[in-house]
Amino acid sequence: MTLSPAQIRSLTWVAIAVAIWALLTVLAPVLMPFVLAAVMAYALHPLVEKLNDRRIPRWLGAGVAIALLMLVLLAVVLLIVPVITKQVPLLKEQVPALLDRVNDSLVPLAGRFGIDLQIDVAQVREWLKDLVTGHEQELINGLLSSLRIGGSALAAVFGNLVLTPIVAYYLLLDWAGLVERSKRLIPPRWLPSVQSFLDETDEVLGQYLRGQLLVMGVLAVFYTVALALVGLKLALPIGVFTGLAVFVPYLGFGLGLVMGLLAAVLQFQSLTGVALVGVVYAVGQVAESMYVTPRLLGERIGLHPIAVIFALMAFGHLFGFVGVLIALPASAVLLVGIRRAKAGYLASDLYLPGAATAPVAPVQPKDGAE
Repeated sequence: MTLSPAQIRSLTWVAIAVAIWALLTVLAPVLMPFVLAAVMAYALHPLVEKLNDRRIPRWLGAGVAIALLMLVLLAVVLLIVPVITKQVPLLKEQVPALLDRVNDSLVPLAGRFGIDLQIDVAQVREWLKDLVTGHEQELINGLLSSLRIGGSALAAVFGNLVLTPIVAYYLLLDWAGLVERSKRLIPPRWLPSVQSFLDETDEVLGQYLRGQLLVMGVLAVFYTVALALVGLKLALPIGVFTGLAVFVPYLGFGLGLVMGLLAAVLQFQSLTGVALVGVVYAVGQVAESMYVTPRLLGERIGLHPIAVIFALMAFGHLFGFVGVLIALPASAVLLVGIRRAKAGYLASDLYLPGAATAPVAPVQPKDGAE
C-alpha cells in the first residue's frame, strides 16, 4: 500500500508524539524540578522585564524576583510554625478540661433517655500525654531508620528544592531567546495559528495570576480582621495563612478552617467562641464563592464551578499534590484549546453537512448592468 505525502506527514507527527510521551513518562521524576522551574520562570518573567525596563540588569532582576518568591514561600511556611508550637502543648492541658465540661452536660442529658454515656477523660489525658511528651526515643529511632532507608529520596527532595530556583534563574536570564528558539521548531505554515494560540493562552494565564493574587490578598485581610474581632489570639497567622492558602482551592480553606476551629476550642473553651470562628469561615467561604472569586478570578478564566472541581480531582489523581496546584492554570490553557476546537468543529462539514457543496447564491446585477 502506497501512502500519500499527507499520510506520511501525519504518521510522522504521530510517531514523534508517541516518542515524546514515552520519553516524558520515563524521565518524569527527573523532569519535575525543571517543569516547576519553567512555571516559576513564566510567572516571574513579567517582573524581570519591568525591572529591566528600569535599567536594572537582567541577572540582578532575575535574582531579585526569585529571592522575593522564596521569601514569600518561607513566610507562608513560618506562619504555620507559631500556630503548631502554641497549639500542640495546649492539647494536653485544655482538651481534658473541655471534655470534663462536655461530660457535665452530656451525662445528665443522656441519663434522661436511659443511656450511660460518658467520656473517659483520664484515658484521653494519658493518650495526649503519650502523644505530646512520650515516645520521643521511638520517634527518633523511627526517624533515623527512615532516613537510612529513604536517604536517597530525602536527598532528592532537598536537591530539587535547591535545583528548581537555580534552573528558574537561568531560564529567566535567557527567556526571550528560549522562546524565540522554540518558535523556530514550529513549521512555518503552522506558526500564525500557534502564535495566536500562545498569545491567547498567555493572556488567560496573566489574568489568572493577577486575579488569584487579588483574591488571596482580599481574603487574607478579611480572615485576619474577622478573627481578630471575635477575639482569637492567633488571628494574624491563621488569617493570613487561610487567605494565602486559597491558592490551593478547597484544600487551603479546609486547612485554615481546621486550624481556626482548633485554636478556638483551645482558647475559648466554650461553644460560643467556636461558633463565632465557624461563622467567620462560613461567611468567608460564601463571600469567596459568590462574589470574590467569580468577580476577580472566575470571570477572567471562564471556568464553571463544576469544571473547577473536576479539574482539581483529575489533576490531583494524575499528578498528586503538584497536580492540585497546577489544576486551574492548566485548565485555563486547556480551555483555550477547547474553545478553538469547538470553533473549528462548528465551522466544519462534520457539524454543517453539505456546507461546502451548498449552492452559491447568484450575484444580483447592479442597476443599469445586464
